[in-house]
Amino acid sequence: MRVIIPSRRWLVGAALLALVAPLALRWPVAASWMMGLDMVWLAALLVDAWRSRAIGRDSVEVHRESPPAFSMGRALPVRYRWRSRLARPAAVRVVESLPPLLSMAGGIERHFVLDPASPRFEEFDVRPRARGKGGPGTLHLRVSAPWKLAWRSTTIDLPWRVTVYPTLVGASLRSLPTQAQRRREAGQRAVRRLGEGRVFESLREWVPGDDTRTLDWKATARRGKAMVRQYEDERRQQVLVAIDAGRLLTAESDGRSRLESVVEAVLQLGHAAVEHDDNVGLMVFADQVQQYLAPARGRRALRALLDALAMVQGSLVEPDYPAAFAYLAQRNRKRALTVVFTDVIDRTASEALVAQLGTLRPRHLPLAVTLRDPALDRLATRRPDTVLGAYERAAAEELLQARERALADMRARGVLVLDVPPAGAAQAVVEQYHLLKRRAVL
Repeated sequence: MRVIIPSRRWLVGAALLALVAPLALRWPVAASWMMGLDMVWLAALLVDAWRSRAIGRDSVEVHRESPPAFSMGRALPVRYRWRSRLARPAAVRVVESLPPLLSMAGGIERHFVLDPASPRFEEFDVRPRARGKGGPGTLHLRVSAPWKLAWRSTTIDLPWRVTVYPTLVGASLRSLPTQAQRRREAGQRAVRRLGEGRVFESLREWVPGDDTRTLDWKATARRGKAMVRQYEDERRQQVLVAIDAGRLLTAESDGRSRLESVVEAVLQLGHAAVEHDDNVGLMVFADQVQQYLAPARGRRALRALLDALAMVQGSLVEPDYPAAFAYLAQRNRKRALTVVFTDVIDRTASEALVAQLGTLRPRHLPLAVTLRDPALDRLATRRPDTVLGAYERAAAEELLQARERALADMRARGVLVLDVPPAGAAQAVVEQYHLLKRRAVL
């Protein structure tokens, strides 16, 4: 919808004409002059507005060049190219509505003059504010009339087709070859071991004592002597990550969402798994399963993991652990390191979680990563100065003890437990994964 708005130039002229009104008290003829001038000035506004009737959203052409993806904590440049289809230079005022995911430094509102003879270029730094897919974008324009006495307002829809990923600091794909090179220099080499696996390694001549089930009859017929197959132990294992996106991880810790720390930790773990040529999968659940990625390997799997993590959002609902773990059991029967990011309150409130984690044994190796609340830890160790402070410390200590009993119940069921603050979750879970790989627990 196009709206006519008087410009500042016209309003200043109207204010100057109003100064004639006091003169009418002394000279009555001034009132007639004032009325006549007002009518002329109003007519000029209407004529200028009528001359600008052709101005619409097609009168101004705009093209945005934006990177297809952003990562949290990093601003990237976005470029605009403006071109006027009018036959004259026109002043333009722009106010841009951004999706909630993005913020623009100094570029939401701007003013410039568009000349039809040459395009105009702009560049602004855009910083992501939250993960997710882009969204609608609207440019609210005011284009000046020929005499610049009025503005014609219009809108241009320019959606943001971008994806905001978690922070990639410390987890860049480009760092993978460098880390592998450092491991080789440190003497950690991949060694082939002949064993009972199912990965074919080579053929050799049969010797007494070999299992007859390993005989390769085609190779035997071709070579005229008994040949057996040698197999290599399977080193590729499965890492399956489950994110509890229910209410327990929606709270903030030290001013930052606990779920953001989980997403960064999962991304770091995914990089580590790809680095070791393991399969990595993902399940995100709350009161229902929101996303599921079957375990896969390589950079393609890591890209799918990154896309899925960009869309993880917390929900203020109670998680349905039985349904989530039943869903997982139906779709993944191969043994896996199952890493569950969640939290516990006490044994009673977390009974469903504790019971379901215990059912993963012995087929899988469950690892529960629970996020401690640093504020609660500080409160439980702070020396109280008042009676109220003493009660608060006692309550905090009781909550921590109840929480520890729930974690002890998990450990008693054979579940590995990693209880860490949110800020240290990424480093702790990757170190635990490397430790399990070295010990060949999987």
